[in-house]
Amino acid sequence: MDPNDLKFAKSHEWIEAEGATRKVGISDFAQEQLGDIVFVEFPDEPKDVAAGDEVCIVESCKATSSVYAPVAGRVVEYNAGLADTPEKINESPFDEAWLFKIEPDAGEAGGAATLMSFDDYTKLCEQE
Repeated sequence: MDPNDLKFAKSHEWIEAEGATRKVGISDFAQEQLGDIVFVEFPDEPKDVAAGDEVCIVESCKATSSVYAPVAGRVVEYNAGLADTPEKINESPFDEAWLFKIEPDAGEAGGAATLMSFDDYTKLCEQE
């Protein structure tokens, strides 16, 4: 997946820019900061979330980090394959390693207007 086709949250999640159901993951910058990812914890059931709500947890050798919903909506699927192969997040953060799928709320796509382009996100990361 081309990062230029994604939108990014300040908390380092990416989301597909279009579609009724959109994949969400963590950015390449985030996975580099975390180091080797060893575990992903998903909730048992799909759930409704507001933008900024915790959806799942990613654990690395260095730290445990929450992954947040970049938009409001209904989380409808988790990437269960990552439970057995969490290292895919390090290997392919924009392709195979999506974490969950969300159906954004109708009003302005659940708050997607607050998200950044890849270029703007890259500039933000350069400041950190």
